[in-house]
Amino acid sequence: MTRTEQITTRLKDAFDPRELEVVDDSESHRGHAGFQDGGESHFNVRIRADAFAGQSRIARHRAVHAALGKELVSQIHALALDIDS
Repeated sequence: MTRTEQITTRLKDAFDPRELEVVDDSESHRGHAGFQDGGESHFNVRIRADAFAGQSRIARHRAVHAALGKELVSQIHALALDIDS
């Protein structure tokens, strides 16, 4: 399973989002720190879920990182999050 698929699956399972978009933006970072051949090092995630209602921005980010797990997060160089309820 690719990292993109792992991110998508874990976020769907954890938050049952109304909207989820996971974009591998690695190619636009070729030549920069953290770039890995084959991609899957830089991601943009847009997620909308009721589970985030009433949470601060920091709490939302922590919840997403917890859902992804330390092992997966450690394999990703950059993870840009756009989170809302």
